[in-house]
Amino acid sequence: MAEAGSRTGPEGTAGPGGSGLHGWGGVAGMAAACALTAAVTLLPLSHGAGDGGAEATGQSAARAGAARADTCEEPERSLRPSDADGPAIEKIKARGRLIAGVDQNSFRWGYRDPAAGVTGDLEGFDIDLVRAVAEDILGDPDKVTYRAIPTSQRVLALQQDKVDVVVRTMTINCVRIKDVAFSTAYFQAGQQVLAPRKSTVEGYDESLAGKKVCTAKGSTAYDALAAKSFGARFEDLTVSSQLDCLVRLQLGEVDAVVTDNALAAGQAAQDPAVELKGEPFTREFYGVATKLGNDDLVRRINRVLDDYRRGGADGPWMRAYGKWLKDDLPGIRKPPEPKYRDN
Repeated sequence: MAEAGSRTGPEGTAGPGGSGLHGWGGVAGMAAACALTAAVTLLPLSHGAGDGGAEATGQSAARAGAARADTCEEPERSLRPSDADGPAIEKIKARGRLIAGVDQNSFRWGYRDPAAGVTGDLEGFDIDLVRAVAEDILGDPDKVTYRAIPTSQRVLALQQDKVDVVVRTMTINCVRIKDVAFSTAYFQAGQQVLAPRKSTVEGYDESLAGKKVCTAKGSTAYDALAAKSFGARFEDLTVSSQLDCLVRLQLGEVDAVVTDNALAAGQAAQDPAVELKGEPFTREFYGVATKLGNDDLVRRINRVLDDYRRGGADGPWMRAYGKWLKDDLPGIRKPPEPKYRDN
């Protein structure tokens, strides 16, 4: 397990003294680490017909999600917590395992430490939360099947029942609530620019003009640039996994990255040659995503989150923050307050 402040990260990252790619063990090291993580790769997402009842329920939930999105002001409002079982919870209990869509490449959030070898477990802030949900539903935090999914397939994985939940630094917004159901917010972040320390890029502003900027497909960063790019080139520079943007930046293929500052802070911790530029230019909340219509699961997760936030500095949320994020994102004194809706 990586110690706080460690430069060790996913996909072959090394310390500041690593050769070739700033702080990385080179392309060969990256390939070797990818081989280590293959065991949790998401299976192909097939378009199965499904059963008629589930399809009808999904259509009804989709209409409800669309209606919420049409009048959306606070998308982070979620269903009130409950410990009652329902169809989604019963399905998980019958299977005996929670299937969670996660990242395996986001330092501090969901990643494997290559130094741990082939048997190294996934770890990070998001992984701790997945384990808390599994412990509540199944009585055992280890009863989890992890499936690593790229940013662009988070919604699809839920819609096709490939995973029960997605816990992958997924921002709650008015567009996504048309397609998936979210828990209350478990973390507050914001979009920010990551660039080499010596770069002339100063932040999300006119200094991006003419620069090549990398984002992940299906990300809120891409949406932000699509709305206002400041003359940056980005449409043909998207990637499936956000970490690939850091690799491109290190190889000199792009000039900057736009992503959540929570993710960018972890990447800056891996590579001392890059840094966050300017200030966050959005306020966003991460939520646990589930399939539309799985209201019992959303309510159960919200109850887990209520317990997870309690206890102040000694509570589960603050302990996880201190373990994984405090060194790179200092100054956070408490988790975001939950917001609920009545329908």
